[in-house]
Amino acid sequence: MRAVILTLSALAVAATALTGALAQQPAAVDERRIDAAVKASWPKADADWQPRLVPDATMQSCSQYRNTPPRAVADAIQARERASIRYPADGKLMGDWKKGESIAQNGYGLRFTDYPATRQSGGNCYACHQLDAREVSYGTVAPSLLAYGRDRKFAEAEVKAVYDRIYDSHAALPCSNMPRFGTNGVLTIEQITDLVALVMSPESPVNK
Repeated sequence: MRAVILTLSALAVAATALTGALAQQPAAVDERRIDAAVKASWPKADADWQPRLVPDATMQSCSQYRNTPPRAVADAIQARERASIRYPADGKLMGDWKKGESIAQNGYGLRFTDYPATRQSGGNCYACHQLDAREVSYGTVAPSLLAYGRDRKFAEAEVKAVYDRIYDSHAALPCSNMPRFGTNGVLTIEQITDLVALVMSPESPVNK
């Protein structure tokens, strides 16, 4: 009798474990319903906005692999995004850090309320990063950038790396959450150089 009770108990434990495992499995996703819901949420979108509803090759790959693409796909994303990067005609990758600070604080652009645009878009960098120790309002979804340039000895190679990441973050990290500011035309090349100066200039509050 005891053996029967133990057997039934083991079966109950196994059934509970199986039920829990099944409950944790993600439900099947109907991509057509998702696409329809996205389009339906933009009923008054101007014709100029419609192309933004269609993901490019990089976004399609990132969605397909839930932002963790296999190595071959990640390499293809990096190569494609690196090819999109454009540099200043004069070769100078660092602009004015004071202008960069203003851009970092500015969240204007690419919203319905900002269309048609009346001024340049901002980077809204503080929404994700800490850049100034004196600033009390900043996001934590991305790493703090305090002392970023100083920690890297203000090296020329690091300046270029920062420029590349701001212009197109997927060139450095495929399926990054950071916007592709340059590739998608959110910021101009001049604005990007100003942000590079904010991150890499010894005089910037980032490195003080």
